[in-house]
Amino acid sequence: MNGSPILTQMPKVGQSLDRRTAREVIADKLMVLVATNMLRPGDELPGERELANVLHVSRETVRGAMQALAARGIIEVSQGSRSRVANVDLSHITVTIASPNAIDSYDLEAVHAARLHIELKVVGDAAEKMDEETLRKLESLLEAQRLCGDDAMRFLICDREFHVAIYRACGNPLLSDFVTDLYTYMMDFRRNAMSQPGAIEASYEDHSEIVEALRKRDREAVVAAFHHHLTRIYETTKDLLAAKRRAEGNRSKKAR
Repeated sequence: MNGSPILTQMPKVGQSLDRRTAREVIADKLMVLVATNMLRPGDELPGERELANVLHVSRETVRGAMQALAARGIIEVSQGSRSRVANVDLSHITVTIASPNAIDSYDLEAVHAARLHIELKVVGDAAEKMDEETLRKLESLLEAQRLCGDDAMRFLICDREFHVAIYRACGNPLLSDFVTDLYTYMMDFRRNAMSQPGAIEASYEDHSEIVEALRKRDREAVVAAFHHHLTRIYETTKDLLAAKRRAEGNRSKKAR
């Protein structure tokens, strides 16, 4: 699998439609969601209409992508029911520059500092270069997030598209790929965090402020809104890590 030409082109997902079909691009996007643990084995995928809306393609393109992933054993398709993620480990796949395992090898403090240092620069540049097409996409994704209810998995699928669209608007593909890698950090914890009461609503409010600032092409406001958003992600992840350590400590005491 490591030698697949599709996988070697993962950094170009969404940027090379002239060389690759839309179906291949969407298949790669869905594969990234599995590789980063945003989608887990056994998860039921959203329907074709919902995925087409979030990914801004036709239902036929989504259907073709799903068939391609099913042929590779990445998802399981059953007649009369939703497709599910197969019991497959894709953590070795390079998402943009590095694999999720490589990003997760760093500690939370290092990743948070990197995001503040680099991501704020990227989104600031995006604010100044934002085009109307990307802005319309962000507004559509914001509406899709509003309709997710309390479904953390569906929200995070929209969330990734939202963040990546902003990163790419900065005009520097290398920086865009790098901050996309940082975004994938500890996605297992991110999904758990988004399942907490009020978490989706808080992220939606953050995103609304970000879009409002982007509409105005206000660099300072976009950076401030993203700083607030990244700090909240950092704090919730830190709380979950502390809770995990306490639980492991309690289990260790009981085992003695």
